[in-house]
Amino acid sequence: MYRVGATRLAKAELLDDPDGSPLQLEKIMSVRGASKQIVDTLLTWEGIAAHPHRFGGTEFRIGKREIGHIHGDSLVDIPFPKKVRDEIVTAGEANPHHILPETGWISFYLREEGDIKRAIDLLNRSYEIAMKQKARS
Repeated sequence: MYRVGATRLAKAELLDDPDGSPLQLEKIMSVRGASKQIVDTLLTWEGIAAHPHRFGGTEFRIGKREIGHIHGDSLVDIPFPKKVRDEIVTAGEANPHHILPETGWISFYLREEGDIKRAIDLLNRSYEIAMKQKARS
């Protein structure tokens, strides 16, 4: 089972689009204005800068370290240490990354208004980990 925003879906349901890509779900699953709300929130965090992401959307960094990125109003991808990523996926808070499922990355689909806060909370977890690691170096 995978989570799309706050909704559980079987893997087969994610692959119903003609090209089999979960990214196609953005056509039917998005929260209007989510990207702006997330960008505006993250830019208030100390040390965060927004940059264009190489595959579209907005990337958030502390220095050279990416803490996540958003693709339009529908999808947020966030890196975590593999152990933390496994905990998040097991708890049903997000899906394994839509392209790189065996890595520490997660994908979180924005489907309803409450998903904006959940995405910001996940980005904040990545931010806190990055800030702790930065403080140690």
